[in-house]
Amino acid sequence: MIPVTADRTETDEFEFLRQAALKMGAKEAKVIPASCIVVENRVPLKCRSGCIAYGKKLTCPPHVPTPDEFRTIVGEYRSALLVKFGLDTEVDPEIIRSIYKYWLDTDAPQEKKEKAAEFWRNYFTESNALLPIMLELEKTAFNAGYTLALALASGSCRLCETCNVKGGTCIHPTRARIPEHAVGINMKKTAELAGMPIRFPCVDHPEAMALLLID
Repeated sequence: MIPVTADRTETDEFEFLRQAALKMGAKEAKVIPASCIVVENRVPLKCRSGCIAYGKKLTCPPHVPTPDEFRTIVGEYRSALLVKFGLDTEVDPEIIRSIYKYWLDTDAPQEKKEKAAEFWRNYFTESNALLPIMLELEKTAFNAGYTLALALASGSCRLCETCNVKGGTCIHPTRARIPEHAVGINMKKTAELAGMPIRFPCVDHPEAMALLLID
């Protein structure tokens, strides 16, 4: 697959955001055309078939734009900043290929359940720290005149122990952001198209991806 990049004008225009992402700790960052964001109807199906938080968060399905709706939204943006973060969480090769199953399956061996739980605990702690970075990038773009800049989070929202989904109103509306997969973004394909592939299954340490829509 030939990597896609934004044209030189847009790359130069948003170089300040790419540099800001790197200074904030990103492993890689790249400006891409918004049209290269891969949105698929099948992606949120993974949310409905196995996610224990399905329907329990205001930033996740079915409370967010559908892939069809989001495709239209993306079409109104020119560019996006694709950001990759390297995490320190260690991967145990013995469990990584079934990490979700070992975490949730009551019949899983106790030792593997504990290893999986430790992985997710460490992963969530690290990924939670990425949201403030993306919010700061969003703010930086906004203050530069790109008032419709919007960050998409890496992973589901964990700002609250229990989301106020029954109340129907987010308690942290200025901080909560929708995760990419919730609106149908295939991050694996998008990253490959941008020339920033992510390893899956991960080896040694996982990587996290996030997006900033810019216009």
